[in-house]
Amino acid sequence: MHRFSLITMVAVLSVWMTVNAGALDSRAPVPPPSAEDGDYAKPSRAELKDMLTPLQFTVTQQDGTERPFNNEYWDNHQEGIYVDVVSGEPLFSSKDKYESGTGWPSFTRALEPGNIVTHADRSYGMVRTEVRSRFADSHLGHVFEDGPAPTGLRYCMNSAALRFIPVSNLAKEGYGEYLSLFEQQGER
Repeated sequence: MHRFSLITMVAVLSVWMTVNAGALDSRAPVPPPSAEDGDYAKPSRAELKDMLTPLQFTVTQQDGTERPFNNEYWDNHQEGIYVDVVSGEPLFSSKDKYESGTGWPSFTRALEPGNIVTHADRSYGMVRTEVRSRFADSHLGHVFEDGPAPTGLRYCMNSAALRFIPVSNLAKEGYGEYLSLFEQQGER
C-alpha cells in the first residue's frame, strides 16, 4: 500500500511539473475584456444559474463532464479562440486544437498559460490533473500526457465550459490582440 502511494505521488508530481512548466513562464494572466483595470468579479451562484445553461452550470460550477461526441466543439474546425464561458478569459486557440478521438475538444497547449490552473483530481478512483480557469475558477476538463508533439499534452476540455469566438469576431468582441495568430503563416 505504501509503495502504491509513493508511485501515485510521483506520477501526480510529474504531471503537475509538466503541466505547470508552461504556466510558470513570465506572462501574467490575461483578464477577460470585460474586466476593468484587470479586475474580474465572478458572478454570484444565482447569477450564474441565470446566465448559463443547466449543462454549462453543472460542468463549470459542479465539476461535471459532458458526453463525448455529443457536444458543441469536439468537431469544430473553424479558426478562432476558445474563452471561458463564465468570464470570457482567453484559454485556447484553434491553432493548437487537434482530433484526439476522445469526443471532446482537445488542445496541445493553452493560449494563455497564466489563465490555466491545475489541481490533482483523485475522483472516481483515478489520479488525473484537473484544469480550471484562473479568473472564474470554472472546471474546464483535464490534461493528460498522451498528446502529440510539440508538447505531448492533451488538454481535454468540455465544450460546455468554453465559448468559441471565430477570427471574424475577435476584434469586435475585444480579443483583437489575437488576430495576429491567424494572419501569420506557419506555426505558433
